[in-house]
Amino acid sequence: MGTTPTEVLAFPNIRAIVRDNGTAEVVVAGNSRVVPAGDSVQDLRNNALALVVGEAQTLQRPVRVQIEDPEGHGELIVHPDNKIESVSYEPRPARRRAEAPETTPETIAPTVIDTVPVAAPEPSAAPAQPTAAAAVKRQPWPPNPVETEPATETPEPAHSEAQPSAAAEEPQTTATVTEAPLTRRSLKETSFLVSAPVLEPATQGWRGALTRLGFRMDPSAEELSQREDIRTVSQHWPGPRTIAVVNRKGGANKTPTVVMLSAILARYSGAATVAWDNNESQGTLGWRTEKGSHARSVLDLIDSSTELLSPATNAAEIAKFVHHQTADKFDVLRSDENEEGDHEVTAEEVDIAHQVLTRYYRLVVMDSGNTARAANWRRMIDHTNQLVVPVTAIEDRAEAARLTLQTLESRGGHDAELARNAVVIVSESTDAKRSMTGDALKRAKDEAQRIADGFEPFVRAVVRIPYDPAMVNGPIRYEALQPATQRAWLAAAAAVAAGF
Repeated sequence: MGTTPTEVLAFPNIRAIVRDNGTAEVVVAGNSRVVPAGDSVQDLRNNALALVVGEAQTLQRPVRVQIEDPEGHGELIVHPDNKIESVSYEPRPARRRAEAPETTPETIAPTVIDTVPVAAPEPSAAPAQPTAAAAVKRQPWPPNPVETEPATETPEPAHSEAQPSAAAEEPQTTATVTEAPLTRRSLKETSFLVSAPVLEPATQGWRGALTRLGFRMDPSAEELSQREDIRTVSQHWPGPRTIAVVNRKGGANKTPTVVMLSAILARYSGAATVAWDNNESQGTLGWRTEKGSHARSVLDLIDSSTELLSPATNAAEIAKFVHHQTADKFDVLRSDENEEGDHEVTAEEVDIAHQVLTRYYRLVVMDSGNTARAANWRRMIDHTNQLVVPVTAIEDRAEAARLTLQTLESRGGHDAELARNAVVIVSESTDAKRSMTGDALKRAKDEAQRIADGFEPFVRAVVRIPYDPAMVNGPIRYEALQPATQRAWLAAAAAVAAGF
């Protein structure tokens, strides 16, 4: 039995946009994916539809897609088996401008009047309606392409030939009239606001000490660098942003990375920030952060998604499902911690939770499990704006990080773009102890540098984090870290925010 168009869910919201500049994108639930380039508009349509077919295959059901291109707009139903149905298609009205020859002002008006009837051939687009009804045609976008009609401007040569002398004389008259204004400058070309911003005096080190004694000192290069990182993480961007923290190997520092990025972005930007434990079953984010007055998890949020997405719901209602971090100013959405439960989060549930969270938060930082093939892991990547790959200075963690990036790059499209623009965060081994000798500590630092150097040619940024005992066990808090560790994590958060 087939599926009628009315039975196909409109969730997630999918749009396929093809532009006349040779670019295209597919937007799934507000997340844009770049469509591979083609030699023609039809190639772009086909490539866009291929991405939508992949979406339908992931969901294992037909999906609706709103289409828009230079020739028209409408709606399609796309099935997992590559079948595509046209629900509607409306061609754009033909818009042509007659190119009148240079002539006197008296002849311009008749030229414009002659071109008005050009819009009359528009009813020729009517055959698009029967074609759109052909439900099983493979490429019904557009059902009936709008044809350009170059042969409707034949009256114009008569005007060109009618007054050749006027056309020849006009440029001289025009030049005489327009010479005078060229001696003036437009007020748009100037400004009285030419002063450079005032550099605030130093606040750190001996320079800061002298400033406090009354001797104004400029900040050092290190302080200027820190100020720039703070400025970067303090910005607000239009629309929500999603960060995914991934590594296929356990113990790679994923959860501490999620906590520190969330804390720094929330503290400096003031933006509503949530850390989401997107483990397919049970993760550890809840163990490394403060617990609220309830025990709700992502499954409870999904069950209440209809209420949370209602326009009548107050923004404070989200507090029933998340655990607020009182010192670091972000919230945590825990994974299911029911020891007897066996529910695995699906791709569609990730869509629902992400839609809820991006209504209430500007920044979503996602922890992840270790299975890159899991449905919830792959769907997380679809929603991701910036990829972060943490790794400790141990060979197998580094190799797992490389394989994670390689897997994403091999998938192409949005996944490959994320891999190329990833931020790798290399932490000195969390297995280190306070009692390590000087030689052992040096070897740990050298290994961290070797791994960082190995990743640098393949990603957008690599940041090193020093060993800090406050990161090893128990709840993680920004203020408990050593100053050098805080500065390193600020640099890491700035590298991530620069990708937004």
